[in-house]
Amino acid sequence: MSIAARDFRELRLEGMSRTFGSLNALKDVTLNVRRGEFIALLGPSGCGKSTALNCLAGLLPLSGGSIWLDRVRIDRLKPEERGFGMVFQNYALFPHMSVRDNIGFGLAMQNRPKAELDRKVDEALAIVRLTDQAGKLPGELSGGQQQRVAIARAIVIEPPLVLMDEPLSNLDAQLRLEMRAEIRRIHDLIGSATIYVTHDQEEALSLADRIVVMRSGEVRQVGTPEDLYVRPAHADVAEFMGYRNQIKTQSAASGRGQSVSIGGVGLPATPVEPTPDGPAIAAVRPDDLKVAADGALSVTVETVQYHGHDFYCSGRAGDGTELYFRSARKIEKGEAVRLSVAANRVLVYPGA
Repeated sequence: MSIAARDFRELRLEGMSRTFGSLNALKDVTLNVRRGEFIALLGPSGCGKSTALNCLAGLLPLSGGSIWLDRVRIDRLKPEERGFGMVFQNYALFPHMSVRDNIGFGLAMQNRPKAELDRKVDEALAIVRLTDQAGKLPGELSGGQQQRVAIARAIVIEPPLVLMDEPLSNLDAQLRLEMRAEIRRIHDLIGSATIYVTHDQEEALSLADRIVVMRSGEVRQVGTPEDLYVRPAHADVAEFMGYRNQIKTQSAASGRGQSVSIGGVGLPATPVEPTPDGPAIAAVRPDDLKVAADGALSVTVETVQYHGHDFYCSGRAGDGTELYFRSARKIEKGEAVRLSVAANRVLVYPGA
């Protein structure tokens, strides 16, 4: 295979910031990305993740900080001088050009020899499995095929870094699953670094080597998918990573370490950071609340949703606390059930 990422060791973001008038869209973003690494920028709308990507691409100038590719400072370079591949949410394909010409557009702009251009486009078509679609127009392709064309166009220029801005958001659920696997396969094949923007925590968990969780323009936590899933560093990170049960409570030291009150019951818990006695936030994943005859928590079921292999439920404890949980067996609305949870699955954060 001749298509491969341009060699480099490290991309460095050093105090990257961007303001729009009085709005600080990015605040002192610092991150090192190694060659071959897949990084997901994860967060809700408006958190700054797409702004960060556009600053990297050169589509927005920095208000402060710098961007380095090894020893070369690149934030002062034009977008085309950076040599990065970009995959947009809406594909951004030329509708009047064939698949082949769309993929070869970047190489043509670089005035590559025709023989080289044809060879690399052929290889890119093979990588994204669209060789038999080369002569079609984008409008004749499915959404998933159009996204493959966009990916091929990004990788054919052999970029050190591929930037992806929510590339799967316009696809249906099944195609999103298929394209996730394709994106990771192509990333591993060409050896580039990838920075991938998404608001979908499941996408980030399944694709990334490391996840950067952002909120209000700031980096809240950087870690492996396992780090963020099991031990979010802050309550807001826990909320975004699927800890839907976040209960304002009281925390107290106990003989077993730490305990919190949930649903009027004292439960052993695990503090993520030093948490003094007093107001606290307890975070528990719905998946970690288990229906059990000897469970300490008692709730009355209020909603039941069938999710194929299990049931997603909400219930209310005697003190009014609402809890979300999953059940392998069918549960009826109005039924009283007991729930158990392991101490290491009840995370405690300082409360206001």
